[in-house]
Amino acid sequence: MSKFSKPSNTTPEYESQRLNKLKRYDIIDTPPELLFDLIAEIAKITFKAAGSFVSFIDETQVYLKANTSPIQVSIISKEDSLCAIASKSADITLIENTETCIEVKDNTYVKINNGIRFYAAAPITTMEGFVIGTVSVMDDKPRYDIKQDQLSVLKWLARITLEKLESRLINRISVRAYDDRLHRLAHDMKNPATSLIAYGQLLDKNLLSQEKLASLGNKIEHTGRKIELTMNNLLNEAKNENAAIDLEFKTVKVMDLLQAVATTFDFTLKQKQQTLKINCQTDGYIQVDQERINDVFNNLLSNAIKYSHMCATIEIICIAEDSNIVFEFKDYGLGMTTDDIAKLFTKFAKLSSVPTAKERSNGIGLYIVKTLVQLHGGKVWANSAGKDLGSSFLFRYPN
Repeated sequence: MSKFSKPSNTTPEYESQRLNKLKRYDIIDTPPELLFDLIAEIAKITFKAAGSFVSFIDETQVYLKANTSPIQVSIISKEDSLCAIASKSADITLIENTETCIEVKDNTYVKINNGIRFYAAAPITTMEGFVIGTVSVMDDKPRYDIKQDQLSVLKWLARITLEKLESRLINRISVRAYDDRLHRLAHDMKNPATSLIAYGQLLDKNLLSQEKLASLGNKIEHTGRKIELTMNNLLNEAKNENAAIDLEFKTVKVMDLLQAVATTFDFTLKQKQQTLKINCQTDGYIQVDQERINDVFNNLLSNAIKYSHMCATIEIICIAEDSNIVFEFKDYGLGMTTDDIAKLFTKFAKLSSVPTAKERSNGIGLYIVKTLVQLHGGKVWANSAGKDLGSSFLFRYPN
């Protein structure tokens, strides 16, 4: 008996957002990496299978980041890929005999000699609910001996794969910030360095009068102090990581920002049967870096979903207040202690509450929120009446 689910979400909007999320991970068409190879090996050993894959699904192709199977390919078209079929299910796909499964029996890799006769796959699913790939196993003969424990391991391996993607993304952001500082330093140091070389050449010729030597000495001192100031500024920026990010401001309608975050998490909200209410009391516009503010909204709504129970209601409230706009993300979930609130917005903060569906939490989301809000000249804070009494995360943005 095969467990096979029909597509859960195939709308153009879902696919567009899924591809955008996949692109951020920068995993497509990249060289092999040890951890992904190990994940594939563990899957293969767990099932005593002929092969295994860690696969990621792009717009038209499936990329095999790891492949331990006899089918030695690294890229497959989506129409030929069992991974692409399995990704349409939010749960594990188990096909004990592919030749009797109507959805896959005509697949290219099923029909070939010694092809795939057994297939099982766990979806790699982001927090937003986007399936970007699978961890899967195959065999060249039907298998009717699969245990639930084996399927659970496959599911855990898919989750570990996502954890690896998230850590790679965080590292890449840090490296990019470091590179930005180096590029700026090289640019800022170029002119004074050129001036010092020219001054040195003048001194070497020994043709200057005392008056000109004094003037040149002043110029050398001025240039040296300029270099010193540049270096001090660089060191201060290194202490303040916020300064490493350059913003690109544009005029955006407030309601458009809120609708965008609601659309992004539509799938996740449905999974937990939660209701999102948007109460926007302004139809104004604000000047923001849209991508960065989307990151702020996504983190805050993601947290509200994770720390709220099934069937709960979550609210986003937006009001104009003097020359500011105040956004509030309000939930009625697990709430926070005084100690929790004190630790918020710091790197890798560990709170007393655990996400209600055991969703992943790396402890860095709120730190990113604070960084981005402050870069926009705003302020972010949180309120909670206590454990199991819900939470509110608010940020004030100067309009």
